[in-house]
Amino acid sequence: MKIIIILLILIIILGILGIVYISIYSNIQKMKLKIKESQTIIDETLRKKYDKLIKIVNIIKNKTDIDEKVLKNIEKLPDEKIDNFSLDKKLCEEENLIKQIINDYQVLEKNKEIIKIMEEIINSNEKLEATKAFYNNYTNELNKIIKCFPANIISKIHHIKKQNLFEKKNINDDINNLNL
Repeated sequence: MKIIIILLILIIILGILGIVYISIYSNIQKMKLKIKESQTIIDETLRKKYDKLIKIVNIIKNKTDIDEKVLKNIEKLPDEKIDNFSLDKKLCEEENLIKQIINDYQVLEKNKEIIKIMEEIINSNEKLEATKAFYNNYTNELNKIIKCFPANIISKIHHIKKQNLFEKKNINDDINNLNL
């Protein structure tokens, strides 16, 4: 009789541990999925932003006498093997350069196509910021969970590692707003 009680207690304990394990693992997987989805959106939005900036660069080349060397960095970006963190930063730098060029040339400031593309870029930037916040939120949650017991054991079993946050812009970055 004692053996049956011990076996029942053991089965109950193992069942509870199994439920806890499945619950924690499921939660970790949901967070990883949310992070992956946001990474996909960030990647797609960065590519679209790049394409829009290239359109503006081509307009600038056609409408002005700017030395093409000034705009070469953005054209080289696809050849560089960089992650989305670096790509975002470089695109922001190029966007600021393009905004400055547009502000310096009246013919560009009044160009309807440039105005339309810049509005699309503003929308892309808003989408990026929202998606980065979403990404960072779930990344923070995942990182907190995999530090705590028993999730840290489960994460080690499944080789789940701490994720990096998507860096926020430096407050000191000079961002010029285009007045449209």
